Amino acid sequence: MENLSKEDYKIQSFDLENQKLLKTALKDPGSVDLEKVSSVIVDQSLKDQIFSREAGRICYTIVQAEAKQSNGSVFRRNLLNRLQQEFKAREETRKRSTQEWVCLVSFICNIFDYLKVNNMPMMALVPPVYDCLFRLAQSDALKNEEEVDCLVLQLHRIGDQLEKMNAPLMDELFNLLRDGFLLQEDLSSMGRLLLLEILEFRAGGWTLSDTAQKYYYSEVTD
Repeated sequence: MENLSKEDYKIQSFDLENQKLLKTALKDPGSVDLEKVSSVIVDQSLKDQIFSREAGRICYTIVQAEAKQSNGSVFRRNLLNRLQQEFKAREETRKRSTQEWVCLVSFICNIFDYLKVNNMPMMALVPPVYDCLFRLAQSDALKNEEEVDCLVLQLHRIGDQLEKMNAPLMDELFNLLRDGFLLQEDLSSMGRLLLLEILEFRAGGWTLSDTAQKYYYSEVTD
């Protein structure tokens, strides 16, 4: 609960009623409707890109608080049910709004990063996370800088953990990215640079040398 001040700061984008609901859920989850809490968090994540990258921390705090208070898992169950619904509708979401789609991917990956069982990522989330990343690695998505940027950001954040859960799938994903980089002619120069950087990042054991870091990030900021 020591992160509460940070959580308070991140929920300023909610209306006052939902801010109050989330603050209560973080401190006393048994006293609020946890299904509503999960819906409020998912709804905000789908429209707010910054929140979608950080929402996992709030979810983790509520899960921990509920487990400590009543040994319950109502919030986690509702959160995963809602995520499953959004995941099933992902292609419709992508057609409707690229921004909403990349927010959904960021949110699912963020939940994978934060919600652990016995200090291990949740196995149930591995296939949907991979499915989202494979969708971002298709040729139509690689033409879109917003989608490439989302893909690279997730791989920076959780690629290492994900590879430990299923290395053959990570090999397959990177074969797609390598083919896209080498064979696809309609990539933007920024998209190509991002792909090259992530290929090098994984080849270096999920880390970049100082020289590579300077090269890519001076290129990105120029």
